[in-house]
Amino acid sequence: MTKQWWKESVVYQIYPRSFNDSNGDGIGDLPGIIEKLDYLAELGIDVIWLSPVYDSPNDDNGYDIRDYRAIMDEFGTMEEFDQLLQQAHERNLKIVMDLVVNHTSDEHAWFVESKSSKDHPKRDYYIWKKGQNGEPPTNWESAFSGSAWQYDEATEEYFLHIFSKKQPDLNWENEDVRADVYDMMNWWLDKGIDGFRMDVINFISKDPAYPNGEVHEGKQYGDGSPYFMNGPRIHEFLHEMNQEVLSKHDILTVGEMPGVTPEEGKLYTAEDRNELSMVFHFEHMDVDGGELGKWSLNGWKLTDLKRILSKWQYELEEEGWNSLYWNNHDQPRVVSRFGNDQEYREKSAKMLGTCLHMMKGTPYIYQGEELGMTNVAFETIEEYEDLESLNMYDERVHQYGDAVQDVMERIHHKGRDNARTPMQWSKEKHAGFTTGRPWLGVNPNYKTINAEDALKNPDSVFHYYQQLIQLRKSNETIVYGKFDLLLQDSETIFAYTRTYGDDVLLVLCNFTGEEQKAKLGAFQNHSGEVVLTNREEEHAGSSNLANVILEPFEATVFAIK
Repeated sequence: MTKQWWKESVVYQIYPRSFNDSNGDGIGDLPGIIEKLDYLAELGIDVIWLSPVYDSPNDDNGYDIRDYRAIMDEFGTMEEFDQLLQQAHERNLKIVMDLVVNHTSDEHAWFVESKSSKDHPKRDYYIWKKGQNGEPPTNWESAFSGSAWQYDEATEEYFLHIFSKKQPDLNWENEDVRADVYDMMNWWLDKGIDGFRMDVINFISKDPAYPNGEVHEGKQYGDGSPYFMNGPRIHEFLHEMNQEVLSKHDILTVGEMPGVTPEEGKLYTAEDRNELSMVFHFEHMDVDGGELGKWSLNGWKLTDLKRILSKWQYELEEEGWNSLYWNNHDQPRVVSRFGNDQEYREKSAKMLGTCLHMMKGTPYIYQGEELGMTNVAFETIEEYEDLESLNMYDERVHQYGDAVQDVMERIHHKGRDNARTPMQWSKEKHAGFTTGRPWLGVNPNYKTINAEDALKNPDSVFHYYQQLIQLRKSNETIVYGKFDLLLQDSETIFAYTRTYGDDVLLVLCNFTGEEQKAKLGAFQNHSGEVVLTNREEEHAGSSNLANVILEPFEATVFAIK
């Protein structure tokens, strides 16, 4: 396996709207990010992934792009972006941009022209179809509820929007679309950015037959995902993108790919395939889903989580590369989801960080994760901003008659605004995020969970993450070592080893609030040196690793002797 800088890096995702507001308008911005570069350098990360900062009407918080070569007014100017890039590079921090090319905004010049006439040269830049008997061309459901097709009265046809109706899907079958996208990507890379995170990139190739999807129980619309995820020409398109753009630069590329399997992951990321560096899969993010998809509150089992994560570790061991994440702008906070955000908030946050960062792959930290930030429970739907949550609330309450309390509980657990509440910098009003009125409410716990306090406390989650990152930089076993799962059937302990040559690391993580015994017969005659732990006291189990007693939410890494 080839050694690459992006395999040895740790990435930090910034959601600009919620990171740091420099001008008091309640919205995070580029100068605000510049103000915090020293904080990120102190944490020790290598790469900043910026969620979209392009010009956008903001129907879906910047994932509806109006102009790929302009900065959203609320975030600043292109000159300020250039300053951010320069100042990041001066601190040895790389910048990866979000690339959103499955769809644009309906206000993008391409779509305005496409919609203007059936005969316009840009008509074929998007996916237009005639209806059938007064109904949309297919029964596909949008990811944001309702039909995935929107009728245009002027031209009497429907356009496809897998997401919001203000996010029409581009037609990647059109060579001119692809050429324009590649030209735009090269423009950003020539500016000096260090790579792309590609939004739902495995959606760009659709089944040309556009079949109806299966209608699942309790659903009004069909599931079109088998016909737009990992479509027939997806590898052709990504290989072409690699030839035209990516191969010309030494960059990190990661494809967000809902519905991707490990077998497909290998095809996307194997070095001899010349497509992408790595993919984001969502299998572990669906471990607590159910009949209502992400909105089900079914609970989860540790054995399921281990099975999914270890499957990806094994499958991509020789070919391809994993990305490792618990959090992003679309997911609830990990300490609230898989940890204990009350009594053991800091300890379980450290345990979860250890469990992830010690695996094979490139780790991603989402802003605030390094502080142990938690989910928020706003009381009313009016306090929420996320389009997906608002649409689900409207559908479940007004169409299906679900109790408001039940729907709000689902949003409290799974809503995307859990990740989007402003970054908690200090005890000051609005958590030091802004001097104005924040675009989204601040989590009320900011007075006890904030960066200012964390930086002063050597035992904070921040300083623990700092250790995790430094450990990765100093130990090639963590980056390139072989992964092996232990205690496969345990519902309480996530245990595994990493092996590189003669070096073996043993990782033990207790996912419960009770003391647990790790019975590791294979290590009967082995002792271990503690490399990292979130225990407060010295580990008594280091002399004989056959039976290690783990504290509640303990994580300990041993170097095996």
